[in-house]
Amino acid sequence: MILHIHPDNPQPRLIKQVAECLLDGGIVAYPTDTIYGLGCDIFQPKAVERICKIKNVDPAKAQLSFICRDLSHLSDYTKSIDTPLYRMLKHYLPGPFTFILPASKQVPKILQNKKSTIGLRVPDNEICRHILDALDHPLLSASLPGEMVEEYTDPDIIYEKLGQQVDFVIDGGIGGMVPSTVVDCTGSDWTIIREGLGQWEE
Repeated sequence: MILHIHPDNPQPRLIKQVAECLLDGGIVAYPTDTIYGLGCDIFQPKAVERICKIKNVDPAKAQLSFICRDLSHLSDYTKSIDTPLYRMLKHYLPGPFTFILPASKQVPKILQNKKSTIGLRVPDNEICRHILDALDHPLLSASLPGEMVEEYTDPDIIYEKLGQQVDFVIDGGIGGMVPSTVVDCTGSDWTIIREGLGQWEE
């Protein structure tokens, strides 16, 4: 089912519908400040498995990100963040970046990978913000399957391709084609591992 949600003034009734679906173990295709993604509740292991099945990947090896409303959940899912790192995150977020950070033990078991890391995103997107406010905890997110990003800018095409595999496709308008910039912050030197939409200031 397609839900047409206004990108600047999301309808509370529809946001509530999405949040209830996620809390109930559903998965959605939704817009971010970069490309459309697949999202589910981080505390619903079956939903995580469904996303991994669509992507055809093992949950422990999947490149999944935590989508947060702001940095208030940081201490829940990451190990101690020092002041310079926190300042840097605050400078770049919300925005089109994914930061790879050391994971804490509170990360749900199904999402714990061998490297003990998580990807953290705080998208600058009103629909995301409203969904996260309604959920009151992070969303798990993955990129849509396949290599053809162009196919996934249009919610109608996403629905044609994935409508049978997801509970909702959220139409928040045409999406972007450039993914987030990925920065590895697990070592003392922060390293860009994927150039994307986010402009990194050296």
